[in-house]
Amino acid sequence: MPRTRHTDACPGALQVHQAADGALARVRLPGGMIDAAQLAALASASARFGSGTLELTARGNVQIRGITDTAAVAGAVAEAGLLPSTTHERVRNIVASPLSGRVGGVVDVRGWVGELDAAIQAEPALASLPGRFWFGIDDGRGDVSGLGSDVGVQVCGDGVALLLAGRDTGVRLQAREVVDRLVGIAARFVEMRGKAWRVVELADPRVLVPGAELGARCAPVSTPPVGWISQDDGRVTLGVVVPLGVLPARVAEHLAAMGTPLVITPWRSVLVCDLDEAVADATLRVLAPMGLVFDEASPWLSVSACTGSPGCAHSAADVRADAALAVQAGEVGVRRHFVGCERACGSPPVGEVLVATGDGYRLLRP
Repeated sequence: MPRTRHTDACPGALQVHQAADGALARVRLPGGMIDAAQLAALASASARFGSGTLELTARGNVQIRGITDTAAVAGAVAEAGLLPSTTHERVRNIVASPLSGRVGGVVDVRGWVGELDAAIQAEPALASLPGRFWFGIDDGRGDVSGLGSDVGVQVCGDGVALLLAGRDTGVRLQAREVVDRLVGIAARFVEMRGKAWRVVELADPRVLVPGAELGARCAPVSTPPVGWISQDDGRVTLGVVVPLGVLPARVAEHLAAMGTPLVITPWRSVLVCDLDEAVADATLRVLAPMGLVFDEASPWLSVSACTGSPGCAHSAADVRADAALAVQAGEVGVRRHFVGCERACGSPPVGEVLVATGDGYRLLRP
């Protein structure tokens, strides 16, 4: 169903959202990629002017909550090189296979991420994209396609498959066509979207791609890469699970201290990349006692939550606290997402969604 509200309140680094616990800024990280100095800058900004935590989002972005000086945070984001365009800063939503170019995959798509980001910023019309619209780039392993990007591509045996709303259109592209085609479809969406904020809200998404035939939805992946991951070049990536996607600023500073590239994944985890084996071993020993998770069997991989109270005025409960209690009590088996109201923000594509009622929870989605 198309949305009835005309105003797009999706936050950015400059257009913040006034939440119940103060101003909230969202910093876009195309492909989830961030360097150590940039992560340290965001951690410092949150410690000085915000809640002292960084929230990882399902689009591989980072949020700072409880901001007391929005101008100072925006300045810190810009100084860190994370605000390359003031007009397009909310629409640089690109999710890509997080391990691409390091482990597996058919093609290293990191170059496409950079080219697409530049092309988005260079197209004036795309400044009007809704802040929730996002692009997906899957390197052939099938990890991103099932997350339901508005428009995306997946490398496959007969070329590059063009996707709409997480479904194969049957259209195949050459590598050189990928960026121009994605930008063109996004521009077409801006022209004809009406009140729709997402492609899935259109009466018939196929109008964006003449001749498209929408196949079945791509299968979603619900868990991130975890623990010790051997890279193809002999180095190591550490897959770090952040419980409920809330990363304390002081812990973020320790991640940044490694001085290596990092990737924020769409499963609200962090990849610490390009480590020598000895450094990786030492890093794991330092970070594990800080509450970060490296065990793929951990119950923290099966639970998530929206912001809940007191950060969200719509919430009927402190859902993060309740989700943590469920983990501690051993009550999490199937994939569960706790939400404070029926908007069900941040719900993953698979698993149960439990909505707070004020005196408990009921099953919103089985």
